[in-house]
Amino acid sequence: MELFPSLPYTSWADTRDTLHRFTQLVGKVRLAASVRRNHWWNVPFHLTGRGITTRPMGLHPTFTIDFDFLAHQLVVTSLDGRSASFPLVGQSVAGFHAELQRALRGVGVGPGTVDISAARPFDLPDSDRPFAEDTEHASYDPAAVTRYWQVLSQVNQVLETFAARFSGKTSPVHHFWHTFDIALTRFSDTAVHQPPTTDPVTREAYSREVISFGFWFGDPTFPEAAFYSYTAPEPDGLADEPLPPPANWLERRPGSHLAVLTYDTARKPPDAQAAVLDFYEAAYRGGASRAGWDIARYACTDGITDPQLC
Repeated sequence: MELFPSLPYTSWADTRDTLHRFTQLVGKVRLAASVRRNHWWNVPFHLTGRGITTRPMGLHPTFTIDFDFLAHQLVVTSLDGRSASFPLVGQSVAGFHAELQRALRGVGVGPGTVDISAARPFDLPDSDRPFAEDTEHASYDPAAVTRYWQVLSQVNQVLETFAARFSGKTSPVHHFWHTFDIALTRFSDTAVHQPPTTDPVTREAYSREVISFGFWFGDPTFPEAAFYSYTAPEPDGLADEPLPPPANWLERRPGSHLAVLTYDTARKPPDAQAAVLDFYEAAYRGGASRAGWDIARYACTDGITDPQLC
């Protein structure tokens, strides 16, 4: 199929808002039932051949939650073979919340393991309203959701290709439910002092110097899908580093810049994948050089570190 097919933000904004809350609710199950990993790597979703998955979690029982974006179902499966599913089409967030609780109980996951009865959205305009009371968000266009998953899968492969160029500590390519983006993060060996007033989520996520690369589907403040990169802590002069046109630096707040290449712009070149990889590489070299990383030390060709093969 076409690489980077059209996905205008306005064409599926209502569906995106509903799906985002579906994924946040399942993400909270993942957060409660998974073994904690450094930088919260245990929390995001990973891609499958049909959608996205929590991966196995829990012990009594071990279970997995999968979004199937071809059949448009949520499937909960336990290690002992029990399974429960329900359709995504026609669900409000409140209805999804009720069905998810029933599915969890159906495979033996009790409230002692996971309790999402009072769960609320994270960092969304309606964060004060429990999911159980949200009948406002109830849009689900199956074609748009399948297209979202197809774009997500293609971007996943681009990020995997980019990941192969770095031999240092790097995160998996994973789909964050709180911000609804897919990302890959590179780390240096330098620890970052976070003041005690910094929230614990941020302290863990940014306990080392990082350069992150990703793709998000837009929101009301930036109603356009885009590829992005940022360096944290941000070194002086980062926004003076050149990016391949028409990418540019976007100042999110004073002293905080995001390298941005919009999705519709990235779709135009004959080799769109190469254009995105060039963008990521320029953003990486700009951030790494300004932060004093040893770029040559971390360099890697096609995922190979064996000097006999490089």
